[in-house]
Amino acid sequence: MTADETFYTVTMARVHAQQGNLDEARRIYRHLLDKEPDRKDLVAALEALGTREQHRGSDTLLPLFREWLDLIFRYNKLKKLKKIQQMDEG
Repeated sequence: MTADETFYTVTMARVHAQQGNLDEARRIYRHLLDKEPDRKDLVAALEALGTREQHRGSDTLLPLFREWLDLIFRYNKLKKLKKIQQMDEG
């Protein structure tokens, strides 16, 4: 292995895919397929990423909605604390 050559594994591709870094996961799978073109598991994983990309829009909305709700609850708590603080001072 040369100093310039990057070491890729299936695990790295899976982690990227789980984190939503689908482009990086695809790149790693393609790199691995270039080295071992007969690996059907890599082909299947790459195809699964294509399927996952089609459903990606709805997958990304749920975490954003949860974050939005969390921020609303935090904001309401801060408002209540501020009101209590103003009552204590007044």
